[in-house]
Amino acid sequence: MTTEATATTSLSRSLQQLLARVRAFDAHRPWPWDATLTLFWTAAAAVDASGGWRNTAPDPTVPSWLVVTLSLCLSLPLYLRRRNPLAVLTVMSCAALVSAASGASLQAGYLQLVPVFHIALTRPPRALLWASALLLPPLLTGAVRFPRGSWDQQVVPTLSSYALVALLGIAVRSRKDHTAALVDRARRLEIERDQEVRLAAAAERTRIAREMHDIIGHNLSVITGLADGGRYAAAKHPERATQALDAIGTTSREALAELRRLLGVLRDDEQEAARDPQPTLADLDTLITGVRKAGLPVRLDLRDSPRARPLTPGAQLTVYRTVQEALTNTLKHAGPGARATVLLAHTPQEVRVEITDTGAPAPASPPGQGLTGQGLTGMRERAALYDGTLESGPLPTGGWRVGLRLPREDSPS
Repeated sequence: MTTEATATTSLSRSLQQLLARVRAFDAHRPWPWDATLTLFWTAAAAVDASGGWRNTAPDPTVPSWLVVTLSLCLSLPLYLRRRNPLAVLTVMSCAALVSAASGASLQAGYLQLVPVFHIALTRPPRALLWASALLLPPLLTGAVRFPRGSWDQQVVPTLSSYALVALLGIAVRSRKDHTAALVDRARRLEIERDQEVRLAAAAERTRIAREMHDIIGHNLSVITGLADGGRYAAAKHPERATQALDAIGTTSREALAELRRLLGVLRDDEQEAARDPQPTLADLDTLITGVRKAGLPVRLDLRDSPRARPLTPGAQLTVYRTVQEALTNTLKHAGPGARATVLLAHTPQEVRVEITDTGAPAPASPPGQGLTGQGLTGMRERAALYDGTLESGPLPTGGWRVGLRLPREDSPS
């Protein structure tokens, strides 16, 4: 049974491929098929004109030259049936009218079914009304001039044949339109899928760039601060210089480990890349301790509300990265002797984070990429993901302030 089903499927697939090739050939080179069809029906009409027409003709005395002329007028126009089927039907109807009026009643008159099919297939529905107006005169003329039995026996069967052919053309047209709509929909879905893939890739590249900026920028700032402090302490306090070098090594290893984890996720051949949890608010103490080792005194002020619900992991990461970026900017630009304060306040409606420092007054154009480039842009993008707002700017008394507000998910934005 399986073998028979496989054979049937293979035969069906082969037929579909053959039909597809025939359609493709006909679409690119229609004239061979048009010429073949026209020659076939012309030969059939010529055979009938050689004498067979008299078997059904009401008047067998019609001249042979007229019969041959009418047969050619009913067959040769078929070559143009796809380009202008209504004009072809007009010529054939005139020949059919003469045939019915003369009494020849040629069987080639039924070839009018071919342009009727193409009118229903390719032309607007109102074209069928014009086709009906062209088909009725020959039928009525033959029924009136050479009555045989009741008139409905001569007219109704032929009209029914025309109607069935027109319905067949409409059905084929509907099928083609449905198939074309499905193909167009599949094409648009493929385009949308490619666009979604590109947008997702761009968003992922932005996220990775932001993470790398936060990780590398912060750790390099800490290392720079430790190196500067160790250089000044080396002359008077060698033990502090040693501590600074140890801290530099620890910070460098941590930055390298985080960078390896981030790049490991990007490798296609590593299906089981290491994925450590992202930093949360519980890691703020570790972050601030590292900044203090780099030489920046930082005070952490926590204000919790007993009714405040815990933040989601994504919101906690946003708070952590904002504090990290703000302290990194302070290390870079605040100058010696600066101090920083981190205020983290929880309320039932929102979370407020404020990082201030006592550095020198900010210049007219804030230096460094941390204030005007990727750092500030990354903080604002993170805040916008959670309907939050981020403000930054110089303080009137000197120094810099970064403020973040994140509404809680169970509160209106």
